[in-house]
Amino acid sequence: MTQPVEQGLELLPFYCPIEPALHPAVADIETRAVAWLDRMALPGVSRKRLLGTRSAEFFCRFVPQGVTHNVLAATLWVYWGFAFDDTRCDTGALASSPGRFLPEATRVQHALETPGGPGLDDPYALALHDIGARFRGCATPTQVRRFTEAHRRWLLGVAWQVANRAGDHMPGLDEYLRLRLGTCGGAPTMAMLEIGLGAEVPSAEMDSPRVRALTDCASLVAALDNDLHSYRKERLLGQTEQNVVTVLLHESPHSLEQAVHAAVCLRDRLMSLFLRLSHRVRRGGSAPLRSYVDCLGHGIRGNIDWALRVPRYQGLGTPGWSERPLDPRPDPLPYSTVSWWWDELRE
Repeated sequence: MTQPVEQGLELLPFYCPIEPALHPAVADIETRAVAWLDRMALPGVSRKRLLGTRSAEFFCRFVPQGVTHNVLAATLWVYWGFAFDDTRCDTGALASSPGRFLPEATRVQHALETPGGPGLDDPYALALHDIGARFRGCATPTQVRRFTEAHRRWLLGVAWQVANRAGDHMPGLDEYLRLRLGTCGGAPTMAMLEIGLGAEVPSAEMDSPRVRALTDCASLVAALDNDLHSYRKERLLGQTEQNVVTVLLHESPHSLEQAVHAAVCLRDRLMSLFLRLSHRVRRGGSAPLRSYVDCLGHGIRGNIDWALRVPRYQGLGTPGWSERPLDPRPDPLPYSTVSWWWDELRE
């Protein structure tokens, strides 16, 4: 059984020795994105709530030196993703029905991938089709393919989460880490980094196990940060059945404070790995790869800075920053989902 929430619970300081950054055109990107949202009129989510996601700020922190037009296209997907997540993934008729969610996921994925887009009448499919067209207009075919494959990975992960919810299944920690890599939306978000930068990373680099490990590590650090940010809010809404804190509470007889401490230790060991592995990847990498790696780091830091300001997580307080990891051990975590990432530190 999960433990009751203590309303006074405070977040522990974040270990993230990466400087903050923000795209200089963030205000203009937000204005243009809001105009697009008003035209799309996505149902089921209020305009105030959608604008409150501060999606322009979110992605502009990830790609502070990106091409403005390209960053705008990516920002539209972030707004779309928050709306789709709120209305089709976390709540609503599809959120606990795999049989209904999967056809919907297939429809929107088809709308993203198909240039013609005939017969689209769902506002979410139409909006995603428009985003796909924008990507095809500003990105290379390889970048578009990488994004669509990452998008499919996200939807598949959400389908797994929906199935767990429908079956009242609480995953163990290793299973949860594998699940969270899909559900967090990190894959499509990170796939948009090189689109935002306007520079394609060579396939020999991007498809290598080392860069794949680094990318997933960045995504998982940000996902666990979001779990820690959102735990109290989700508890009040009854949505914590799949959160790293709840998984730890379910798996071992932790107190809430012990579970949060264990979650931060896990997260900090991944953060330390990211720093070491990013240094390893940058050495000898192409200029596009080095810029991509920089943006992965900006993404981890930017996700924290954004979460501390966004209305979605307001009222959680300011945890501050830590100069060192809560758990400084350099050895691999004992979970098969992530343990192989440490192998990529080898020369």
